[in-house]
Amino acid sequence: MRLPIVNSIYRALVFTLCLAITLCFSCQKKANTNPIEKNIYKENWDSIKANYKTPKWFTNAKFGIFVNWGAYTVPAFEAESYPRLMYIDSTNFNYPISSKKNIPSHVFIHHKANWGNQKDFGYKDFIPLFKGEKFDAHNWIELFKKSGAKYVIPVADHHDGFAMYKSNTTRWNAYDMGPKRDILGELFRAGRNKGLIMGASSQFAFNWSVYNKKDHFDTTNPDYADLYSAKGKDLNQPVSNEFKKRWWNRTIDLIDNYQPDIFWIDYYNNSPNFENIRPKLASYYYNKGVKWGKEVVLQDKNNNSFPEKTIIYNLECDKLSTLKELQKQNNVSISKTSCSNTSNSIHKTTNKIIANLADIVSKNGSFILNVSPKSDGTIPNNQKDILLKVGNWLKINGEAIYNTTTWKIYGEGPTKINEVYYSKNNSNLFSSKDIRFTKKGNILYAIVLSWPTNGKINITSLAKNSEYLTYLSIEDINILGNSNNIKWQQTNHGLEIQKHIKSTNNHIYTIAIKLKK
Repeated sequence: MRLPIVNSIYRALVFTLCLAITLCFSCQKKANTNPIEKNIYKENWDSIKANYKTPKWFTNAKFGIFVNWGAYTVPAFEAESYPRLMYIDSTNFNYPISSKKNIPSHVFIHHKANWGNQKDFGYKDFIPLFKGEKFDAHNWIELFKKSGAKYVIPVADHHDGFAMYKSNTTRWNAYDMGPKRDILGELFRAGRNKGLIMGASSQFAFNWSVYNKKDHFDTTNPDYADLYSAKGKDLNQPVSNEFKKRWWNRTIDLIDNYQPDIFWIDYYNNSPNFENIRPKLASYYYNKGVKWGKEVVLQDKNNNSFPEKTIIYNLECDKLSTLKELQKQNNVSISKTSCSNTSNSIHKTTNKIIANLADIVSKNGSFILNVSPKSDGTIPNNQKDILLKVGNWLKINGEAIYNTTTWKIYGEGPTKINEVYYSKNNSNLFSSKDIRFTKKGNILYAIVLSWPTNGKINITSLAKNSEYLTYLSIEDINILGNSNNIKWQQTNHGLEIQKHIKSTNNHIYTIAIKLKK
């Protein structure tokens, strides 16, 4: 008589078990759903602008290292633009070096004199000579870490068409040729092990128009069209669909396989030929960031290629003239003459670089310093020395740089910056009257950009009844890295400070001013 009851219980258990299994599979399927399938970022600017926000980690980082290293360091002459300039045999290739016609560039002349005819010894022939035999990713990263940098962006794809990583789309790459190592991969592993944010620079779009195509050059040889691009002799030939597809596949290969936290692209992407590809790239990369579970940054050095608030604009070899609401990155080279290593490189002083850093951060910018290793993979000793000195300064003064915000004004002083695109020598001489402000909590930092000869400083913006100190008063003052008491007084002419420390290295110093309401 109990059999029906037993059967009912059995059926109930079976039903419950089946329901649990169904729910389990449903949850498993939901958990395994690739976030990128949600298409958070659509391929249009409205969607991207509505969903993208600059990551807090980038806003706080402030200081990074950019690395220009490739086969162009073998000739070590002029600049990283050597691959382009070596084929310019007249002014007809948009290189106005002279008002006269058919005057070759000095790089063309240099190459022919030192390496031979451009048909017999072309840029492709530098690649076997580019061995990087002394390259050590851990040494590089250790140096960058000591410099105080929070992120690193090596060049992955330059205009020359040679990839500095293990590529699945081109034979012209550092894993199969030249160093025969995955340069980018080694740097990414070493950098991430040290807690650095790692990015990659892709400047491959310009490869379409870099090389001059003439029969007396090797650039017209079809065997090398995958290095020199398949563009013909017509200077005005629009970018072909085949090249755009090649660019896209190469870009996606780089993004997918290295998962860069920052992806930096060059100016040729702003041409009308790439107009439809730009939102496609942004949505793809940002959706990948969602899939990877991290916030990523797309950077471009054109203020008109991408709409505001969809990427971070990069100003190359330039600085901001005033405080900006929109955060930008400023790319400045450690060398006065080039972004790549050359035999006659002249380097900026440490003071100049630190002053640039403080000036840029005070105007809501991030500062990325370009370093230029030699062909063999070593970083020159004078660059090492500068980086270590910058790092030592940041050990003391870093609290005025990292994790700070801008103040009501960026600063004061007589030195003004002209925003001139790609001005490699935009290196103004700051004086002790040039002061830059940053802020963190109730601490206002006043960074004095040059050491005063008389040991005194006057900050006019902080005078009594200053409009910038409404409802605020100064509670205390100290100089970072100095344990001595600081004599100061607030007058109608400014905040007057008498320093009681002696300059030992002539570096910029920081006054921390505690404010209270």
